[in-house]
Amino acid sequence: MSFPQLRRAPPYAVDLARPGRSSHLLFLAPAGDELPADLPERPHWLALLKRRGLKAKELAKTPAVADLPSGARAACLLLDPNRPRIDRLTALRKAVAALLDESPKSLAIVPLGVAADAVRDAVFVAAVNGVPLPASKKKPVKALAEIVLHGGEGMDLEAPLALARANLLARHLTALPPNVLTPAEYRRRLRALAKERGWAIEEFGFRRLRKMGAGAFCAVAQGSDHEDAAIVRLSFRPKKARKRLALVGKGICFDTGGHNLKPAKYMAGMHEDMNGSAVAVALLQAIEDLALPVAVDCWLAVAHNHLSAGAYKQGDVIKALDGTTIEVVHTDAEGRMVLADTLTLAARGKPDLLVDFATLTGSMVAALGTRYSGVFASADDLAARAVAAGKSSGERVAAFPFDQDYDAALDSKVADVKQCTLEGEADHILAARFLQRFTNGLPWLHVDLSAASCSGGLGAVGSDLTGFGVAWGAALIDAWLKP
Repeated sequence: MSFPQLRRAPPYAVDLARPGRSSHLLFLAPAGDELPADLPERPHWLALLKRRGLKAKELAKTPAVADLPSGARAACLLLDPNRPRIDRLTALRKAVAALLDESPKSLAIVPLGVAADAVRDAVFVAAVNGVPLPASKKKPVKALAEIVLHGGEGMDLEAPLALARANLLARHLTALPPNVLTPAEYRRRLRALAKERGWAIEEFGFRRLRKMGAGAFCAVAQGSDHEDAAIVRLSFRPKKARKRLALVGKGICFDTGGHNLKPAKYMAGMHEDMNGSAVAVALLQAIEDLALPVAVDCWLAVAHNHLSAGAYKQGDVIKALDGTTIEVVHTDAEGRMVLADTLTLAARGKPDLLVDFATLTGSMVAALGTRYSGVFASADDLAARAVAAGKSSGERVAAFPFDQDYDAALDSKVADVKQCTLEGEADHILAARFLQRFTNGLPWLHVDLSAASCSGGLGAVGSDLTGFGVAWGAALIDAWLKP
């Protein structure tokens, strides 16, 4: 997976007769009623606005795109720091998309009096959209080779580039087709990444988990003839870690629904059901690259939910790793099953914070659509931190009710708890109540990734796959670590 290089250039010259190495230019200026006086080819832009019947201040929402007399293609965007972060990122994404549409080798960012945060956002948006996702085409889309930043000497750009690399990792893994990213291949790639990064890795294979008594995970994994499912732990231990964090991710490489087989419409795209694990491992990478002082264990529940004679069934009663007995109500509620045992393992390390990511419930999509994700928190202050991180990162989350009286719906006559109900009412809340049983009372956040895929892109990201949760998680952890 190639990644655009960043090159700094001297302050931009007004003369576009020699545009340098970049024929595609993004001009950034502060929002206002007039175009900035130092905007190159300003008369051309004024004529463009007049022809389109636009006012300069409208460029704070939608960029203007022009083919300049020099032959360069340029986008001009006025940035308003008072607008919500997601709106600014969306406007930047639209501007960058108009330039990347021609598959340029180089893209130049030209700040004209904007704040450093706006420049960093522009670099992030260019980098995160400059690399195509995996596709098997005769003529693959070419990646952006270079981002040229004019001015900005001394500006630290490692953070936006680190977040872009992490987001791309999450989307790259999620985009791989199911015949490529099997549990066995996923594990191989995780081993390679761990070796490259110097992370410790431990794999709890199917047979080992069965001997350990991880019945909830194994109930789902037993539907596959090949015993390649595993719970994988990746560990990162920086020298000056101040706290301990556990990340957990649902990694169902393909979800048929099991005996409660999904119809074709809802089975399409189910290779993306491992997105929660991709977000978790990508967030681990971002934490390291951002040098955040926290020790991390990243737990990934990697399996298939297949239909076979050996697959688990409605009415089965199984015993989870912590001894809880679970009545199986619906085999397509497999995510909460594999997460139950994975959360148990993660909680045994007694982290200061436990965060899990999963494309868990259709009811969360019904509740929020695909422009927000839902969160559940073990405490009100954690819920407030989660929402604040959504606003600051441009990856918005909504905190949902988490009251104990919802537990009555999961009462079982034959086991300690029902896996879910058949009614489907408030299933996203019931799923969270179910999962909390396996957190051992630790501070905990559950992220139901309803925004993992959003048609046409979301915020900074232009592909349907959004990588949602990486930037949010980095913002959350950074704020959580501060005194």
